[in-house]
Amino acid sequence: MTDRLHRSTLPGTVEAPVTPTSVGIVHLGIGAFHRAHQAVCTEKAARATGDLRWGILGVTQRSAAVRDQLRPQGGVYSVLTAGATGTSLDLVGAVLDVAWPAEETDRVLATIAAPTTHLVTLTVTEKGYCRTASGSLDTSLVAGDLAALRAEHTGTTAPAEGPSGAVGLLARGLAARHRASLAQGDHRPITVLTCDNMVDNGRVLERLVREAVDAALPGPDGDALRAWLTESVTFPCSMVDRIVPATTPEQRDDVEAVLGVRDEGLVVGEPFSQWVIEDRFAGPRPAWEEAGATLTDDVSVWERAKLRLLNGTHSLLAYAGRLAGHETIAEAVADPAIRGHARRLLFDDALPTLTPPEGADLRAYGESLLVRFANPATGHTTRQVSMDGTQKIPYRWGDTVVARLAAGEVPLGAAYALAAWAEVVRREAVAGRAVDDPRGAELQRVVAAVGGGSAADARPEDVARALTALTGLLPGGASLDPRLLDAVAAEATTLSGIEVTVR
Repeated sequence: MTDRLHRSTLPGTVEAPVTPTSVGIVHLGIGAFHRAHQAVCTEKAARATGDLRWGILGVTQRSAAVRDQLRPQGGVYSVLTAGATGTSLDLVGAVLDVAWPAEETDRVLATIAAPTTHLVTLTVTEKGYCRTASGSLDTSLVAGDLAALRAEHTGTTAPAEGPSGAVGLLARGLAARHRASLAQGDHRPITVLTCDNMVDNGRVLERLVREAVDAALPGPDGDALRAWLTESVTFPCSMVDRIVPATTPEQRDDVEAVLGVRDEGLVVGEPFSQWVIEDRFAGPRPAWEEAGATLTDDVSVWERAKLRLLNGTHSLLAYAGRLAGHETIAEAVADPAIRGHARRLLFDDALPTLTPPEGADLRAYGESLLVRFANPATGHTTRQVSMDGTQKIPYRWGDTVVARLAAGEVPLGAAYALAAWAEVVRREAVAGRAVDDPRGAELQRVVAAVGGGSAADARPEDVARALTALTGLLPGGASLDPRLLDAVAAEATTLSGIEVTVR
């Protein structure tokens, strides 16, 4: 590997990155968010303590793009922090290298199994967990990894196809670590820390890994591995918060002017950053608290607040913004009509359902979110945030809806949000465009069925009712509550009058 960013010739205004001595963390899903969040915290912890054991092997899931960006740079990249009034630039050296499983599966498995690796972390988005509508592991989506896990367990020839998903690859890595532990006669506990936006995310991931093991190694074949998972692996929950928009060519140009060299791995983030982690580790870890992370016995109160307030409002702004023709979240939140609905979701619907974490002012947090969303420097697009709705809505709006209905109140902000999502789906179907969602084809069929076989003939209010009632979208029977369906249909009728092409 080379070092295209030239530590020795950095301008004096930019501090040189740390140089880890070994890989201590394997990260699955090394996109922009991880590089602007957990990797930054790991870098700061190393600076604060001098502990350089925590280099990261990033694993890129979808393509070799991030590997090809960072490997020629020795893993080093820059982070541009963009506020409303200015920017700052930092270099990060915590990532030692990036691997692409399609070509480097053996390396990924061996690194997870290595005794110097103590953590596997994940940011693969909600849909990356390959779940069915009921939340269980969709074994059809990870069939290749399950077949490989069986072959690796029995010592037979593994199938030629590459890994099929993060959960399957993780299960194989943990099984490889178990085998290495048996072969070497040592104890190799490990912590698996997911950083994705899901309720009880650590427990969800643990259940999915166990379902993968059960599917690949049913009965006595998998008993030893299951026992080892119980004894030696922990799956803490966590909550992460930082807005990380897509990097623009103009930002790359600006950073090149400062560094004197092109950084293909540049990522951009807002000034705000938060990480709350359940303090339940199987072995050693970086001193992330030195970088501002909060270690706690209970992440759930933080997690619920972030999902319902930040993520829920973010999605409302995305769908309503697209309908109004706004390209960015900042434009959407500046629209007085949309902002009013966002405030209703924040303060009338979500806030009453939450117990504040100790020392937290959730109303002030909600107000701060509207300021953060209005930061034009983040550039978060409404299209980007509105992807994968069926995977996000259950966590971002679902529990708020259930709680308010149980309290005898109709959540009008959430009803507006659901109507905006349904109207975006309807317009995409009418236009003959694919809906960017793992259940996109199903959504299009629902719209067509409502119209008697033609999406163009489907009335917006009927589409909104049908999509809200979609199996797995809302928990607790809320999707069939007539009070909610009536409110969603009424909002959809109003929204359908907005004559702007969905962007």
